[in-house]
Amino acid sequence: MYSVTVRDSIMIAHSLDHPDFGPARNMHGATFTVDVTFISEKLTDMNIVIDIALAHEALKKVLTPLNYQNLDELPIFKNQLTTTEFLARHIHDEMKKEVQHQFDGQIKVTLGESHVAWASYKGS
Repeated sequence: MYSVTVRDSIMIAHSLDHPDFGPARNMHGATFTVDVTFISEKLTDMNIVIDIALAHEALKKVLTPLNYQNLDELPIFKNQLTTTEFLARHIHDEMKKEVQHQFDGQIKVTLGESHVAWASYKGS
């Protein structure tokens, strides 16, 4: 298997309005490190998994609507608990749309919530 990973970050605010989240039920901020890994069994005719510049551009495009936003106020997340896992899936799905004409392998998105905690989603 081959893989290429690109990285960026976002700063968001949100609340997790469920009793099991304790103090995180209240509004709080988070800075996520976002790693997107493109996985392929084979290389293209240019001997790459994906063009790294294209991957960076796609990631920037996907993250821009989230960066510096209160996720509780975004219509796309209405009535959702925007957990790290949920956001990893959302970013994955948006990245898949962005690169669908240039990449057909697996995509894995990892959100680093801190230096000791992170969550990932890998599509099929």
